[in-house]
Formats: sequence, structure tokens, C-alpha cells
Amino acid sequence: MPLQLNSELGNVIISDHVISVLAGSAALDCYGLVGMASRKQLKDGIAELLGRDNLSRGVEIRRENDQLHIDLYIIVSYGTKISEVAHNIQSKVKYVLNEVVGLQVDHVHIFVQGVRVSG
Repeated sequence: MPLQLNSELGNVIISDHVISVLAGSAALDCYGLVGMASRKQLKDGIAELLGRDNLSRGVEIRRENDQLHIDLYIIVSYGTKISEVAHNIQSKVKYVLNEVVGLQVDHVHIFVQGVRVSG
């Protein structure tokens, strides 16, 4: 369901796909992240690493009781502290969506789908 923002100049309609691409792009800027993972596919127990053109497949947007929840499915770099990487991603995604789109994000949930050696 697209998001509608009203202003004195008119209405702006933002699709969930745009929000998910912005969230995925913001997450990729964070240290310790190898990439986004597909939220549905696991091949032989290994998460599929998504390219930059498929960022929205690793992000799920949910609305519950007028609150915006974002689920990010990620693959972290080996040797990094997963809790710090997750916290940095949560902060960055909330900040970017608030500054760029003007969205008040209530929750950013991180699902670590795998750990890989970055290189």
C-alpha cells in the first residue's frame, strides 16, 4: 500500500518499492555489511547475496496500527561484531528515511541470513 504525504503544494505518493530501495541503499553504506540477502530463498542452507539492482528483495515494509516496520535481511562480514553492525544499520536506515522521505520509522528489524568473508 503506497504512502501518501500531504502538503500545502499537493500530494506525494511513495510506493513501498521506493521505500525498500532507499532502506537497502542506506544499509549498504554501513561498515560490516557484505550485502542484502533474499528474504525468501535459501539454497542449500546458504543465503543468496543480492546485487545492487535487487535491493528491494532483501527489505520488507509492514504497517501495523499506523506504525511503520522495516525488516532487513542481511549478510554480515566475518569478524565484525554483529550487534554493532545491526545497530548501525538500524540508525542509518531510520535517519535516511526520516531525512529523505520524511517518514517516521518505528521499528527496523534486522535478520542476519549469513556471515561471509568480504573481499
